[in-house]
Amino acid sequence: MRIGIIGSGVVARTLAAGFIQHGHEVTLGTRDASKLADFALATPGARVDSSAGAAAFGDVVVLAVKGGAALQAARDAGAGLDGKPVLDATNPIADTAPVDGVLPYFTGKNESLMEWLQEAHPKARFVKAFNSVGAGRMVDPDFGGTRPTMFIAGNDAEAKATATTLLAQLGWDTADMGSAAAARAIEPLAMLWCIPGFRDGSWMHAFKLLR
Repeated sequence: MRIGIIGSGVVARTLAAGFIQHGHEVTLGTRDASKLADFALATPGARVDSSAGAAAFGDVVVLAVKGGAALQAARDAGAGLDGKPVLDATNPIADTAPVDGVLPYFTGKNESLMEWLQEAHPKARFVKAFNSVGAGRMVDPDFGGTRPTMFIAGNDAEAKATATTLLAQLGWDTADMGSAAAARAIEPLAMLWCIPGFRDGSWMHAFKLLR
C-alpha cells in the first residue's frame, strides 16, 4: 500500500519506519524537508515531499502533526485527501502546562479535533487512530504476547476497515467506537495515557479493552 504521512516529528517518523518495515511504500510530507533529511538517509525507502505531494502519493494518508497545526496541515495537503482514508493521530493539546499531570485541550467537551477536520474536508474519510499511545509502543508493541487495543472512530466503514488492517499489521487489536462523534471520547484517552508519564516518568504503557 502507498501511505502518505503528513508530519516530521517522532510520531510521523515512527509510523513511517513501521509501515516501511511491514512492506508499504511511504512518503512523508512536510513544510521543511530539512527536518527529515537525516531520517530519510537513515531509513531506506522513506521519501520526503511537500504535504500536498505526500497526500497525493498515498492510497492512505496519516495526519501526524501537533494538534494546533492539524487544520493547517490538512489545508496544505489539499485535494490529495479527497476520497481517501485519513488516519488522524492528532490530539487537541493546548499550549499550556499540564495540571497535576492532566493535559489541557483546546476543544470543548462536546466536540473533537477530528470532527473539525472532517467538517473542513468533507470529501476525506477521517479515522481517529494512533492518538492514545506514545511513539515507543506504536509499532509492534511487546506486552508479553498481549496485543493492546487501539480505539478508532469515523463515519466511513471502509476507511475504518483499512485502518483496522494496518493496525493489525503493526501489532494492534482494534475497537471501533462508531462515528466521528466518538472521537470526543477517544481524544481524551491521550490525557489519561499521559498522566503516568508526567507523574511517574512512565511512558511505555497502552490500553487494552477486555470483553
